[in-house]
Amino acid sequence: MKTAYELAMERLVKTAPAVKLTAAQKKALAELDSKYAATIAGREIALQDEMARAAGDFEKVGALREQLANERKKLQAELEEKKDAVRRPAGK
Repeated sequence: MKTAYELAMERLVKTAPAVKLTAAQKKALAELDSKYAATIAGREIALQDEMARAAGDFEKVGALREQLANERKKLQAELEEKKDAVRRPAGK
């Protein structure tokens, strides 16, 4: 007897089969991950330095935290778009 999870996974494979990535695609995805991780880390460090300088000004610290969250979200979305482009077959 199969579990609900196993049945769901079988249906998923039938509707959207897994895409095999080439070595070049895997390398490109790894490079994108690395590049964006470094970019995000750099922005976090810069904004954390600004937060440390504005330690007494709670409004400014809050605004900087919000800016950091927005930038991280934007960069993650940009990364996913680029990864989708790499995963997409060349003809589509």
